Amino acid sequence: MSEPVVLDASALLAFLNEEPGADEVAEAVAGGRCRMSAVNWSEVLARIPRMKDAERDRLDPLLGSLPQLVAVVAFDEADAERAAALRPLTERQGLSLGDRACLALAVRSGLRVLTADRAWADVEVGVEIRLRR
Repeated sequence: MSEPVVLDASALLAFLNEEPGADEVAEAVAGGRCRMSAVNWSEVLARIPRMKDAERDRLDPLLGSLPQLVAVVAFDEADAERAAALRPLTERQGLSLGDRACLALAVRSGLRVLTADRAWADVEVGVEIRLRR
């Protein structure tokens, strides 16, 4: 995967937790061409304190290098409006504000999304969505 992608929090967490599908996320991250909404970055960071000490010890060096590999993009007023407009299109699948923030960034950037969340399988918002897991 050489072209840029937008990562959902679930995709980055799958990578960090070495879950199935982590290899595709690792390839995207290694290419240094990933983008992530600040909302989704916050979701990832909120999960770290809930991890066991051994997991956090393993992740600390990786987390320190992620800002150079994944561009965290501000969630601005235009993204807020896009995310709100996406609600009726994603309500049936139960997508959260964080999910819609990710999609809003993808729509703005014209990039595909990489997610590990199966609820996105039937989402159609004008960008390619790739499921990992």
